[in-house]
Amino acid sequence: MYQKLDESKSTSLLGKYIKVFLVVTLYWFISILTVFVNKHLLSSDTVSLEAPLFVTWFQCVVSAVICFIASLFGRHFPSLVNFPEGNPLDTCTFRKMMPLSVLFILTVGANNLCLKYVGVAFYYVGRSLTTVFNMIFTYVLLRQKTSTPSIVCCLLIVAGFMLGVNQESQTLTFSLQGTIFGILGSLALALYSIQTKKSLQYVNQEVWLLSYYNNLYSSLLFLPLIILNGELEAIITYKSLYEFWFIFIMLAGGLCGFAIGFVTTLQIKVTSPLTHTISGTAKACAQTVIATHWYQDKKSFLWWTSNAIVLLASAAYTKVKQQEMQRQHRSSGIGQKV
Repeated sequence: MYQKLDESKSTSLLGKYIKVFLVVTLYWFISILTVFVNKHLLSSDTVSLEAPLFVTWFQCVVSAVICFIASLFGRHFPSLVNFPEGNPLDTCTFRKMMPLSVLFILTVGANNLCLKYVGVAFYYVGRSLTTVFNMIFTYVLLRQKTSTPSIVCCLLIVAGFMLGVNQESQTLTFSLQGTIFGILGSLALALYSIQTKKSLQYVNQEVWLLSYYNNLYSSLLFLPLIILNGELEAIITYKSLYEFWFIFIMLAGGLCGFAIGFVTTLQIKVTSPLTHTISGTAKACAQTVIATHWYQDKKSFLWWTSNAIVLLASAAYTKVKQQEMQRQHRSSGIGQKV
């Protein structure tokens, strides 16, 4: 009897391990694929369309349409699709969500502009200051103090970033413009993360509803920016605008943009926020290695050192924050018992 119980437990545990492995593998595949697809759309000679905001806008539209279809299925077939109810046309909701949507277009816009001008190999380092900005804004806006170990980790990230920029500037692929967009993207993402926590209360803590509203509102906000950026003429005169291969790769980019949100949520669900961050850090390392081989980039020892510093410091910061949260949880539990 005990032997059967042990066997069932081991089988159940093996099933969980397999599930985690498959989800993490899916996250890595979708995340790396998304970066390479976006790089191809934004700066390849094959596409050659000087309209980065239009590409980003299209991806928001695809995500919004998918969420809309899911909401319709959820309404008519609730047993098959579980999608939270909500009305994106509600003026009160629109007003409350507007700050988040503005930060969202700044984040995805700056990130895609960064990817347009820098190589995929340097992309992670170029956007590595998100953790640093997050620490700064947490203190400035939320008045939450940061521990000394966390500050040390952030200083190491800054050092790794500066070393990476120094080494990248010695190569032909360096772009000051792309690096600046990377910094702006990191800054916007840090603010976006803080604002997301605040905005979730407006949608009853429903992440998918937040994604639906965000992509829909951002699709509208991107339109005047596309015109102001002078992309309208480039879009209208683009010869391959209605060709199958271009529509296909644009749809692929949109599907990847939606899928990365789904698999990110799924990975956090089957593992934990800490494991998700560690997985993302390891994925960035793999992505850098793949990119250097794919584009045949030869990098110096110090360039690889900068990547290692940023990756390890980011992982260490995550571990430090997790330990701090555990201590706070234990202390609050003791306080309640007393």
